[in-house]
Amino acid sequence: MKLHVIDTGFFKLDGGAMFGVVPKSLWQRTNPADENNLCTWAMRCLLIEDGDRLILIDNGIGNKQDAKFYSHYYLHGEATLEKSLHAAGFSHQDITDVFLSHLHFDHCGGGVKYKNSEGALELVFPNATYWSNPDHWKWATQPNAREKASFLKENILPMQESGHLQFIDPTKPSPFPQFDIFYADGHTDKMMVPIIPYKERKVAFMADLLPSTGHIPLPYVMGYDTRPLLTMDEKARFLKMAAYENFVLYLEHDAVNECCTVQYTEKGIRLDSTFSLSEL
Repeated sequence: MKLHVIDTGFFKLDGGAMFGVVPKSLWQRTNPADENNLCTWAMRCLLIEDGDRLILIDNGIGNKQDAKFYSHYYLHGEATLEKSLHAAGFSHQDITDVFLSHLHFDHCGGGVKYKNSEGALELVFPNATYWSNPDHWKWATQPNAREKASFLKENILPMQESGHLQFIDPTKPSPFPQFDIFYADGHTDKMMVPIIPYKERKVAFMADLLPSTGHIPLPYVMGYDTRPLLTMDEKARFLKMAAYENFVLYLEHDAVNECCTVQYTEKGIRLDSTFSLSEL
């Protein structure tokens, strides 16, 4: 097995929204904001190369939304999904599986594109199976008022309409022997966090359970989370396991750090080290 970092660029989000009730005087130490109180975040995906399977975990924000939509998020950076796949030696046609941690637009928007100027949509990965789970799919296609703006039907429905969508049933054997899955409900219902055995370590793709190293302290929970108290509980359980087993935490949204480890301290679990995936 080989893991490839797939960078898809940066965007900006309000710092207060990203850190919830934590005061700016605290969170700005790790994530400084610009004059508009916006912080820079990565959209860092992961490609698993294992035998004849190429499994892409998440795929970024995509490029099919209009200028007004993108004006809220200040997309920037040289990296794109296509460039990063090419740098790893692959094309869109090579991907066999698209594993989606959850269906918010910055995690799944890169999986669908416009086919023509008339608005027809098609899959970016024509030979791939797209994977979600039944509970999260229902949550995304029948969205609550709080999350409705994050679940865009043009990102989601073409997966099913194309016949390429399949569901992972947590009660049955996984279609992915390459990794285990930790299910988390605090950010959104049934978000999936893959835990991948790799080079005698375990690499956890943290999605929005831990967006950045700045979110390691338990109260540092996003305002976007639907159940913040549950996030705190899930994060506490996961980080205890990560510290005990020395997990490599792969950070999807940290603009600076690809990976980190955590450790026990007198103040609770805190950052241990940061490094790039290639250093493993």
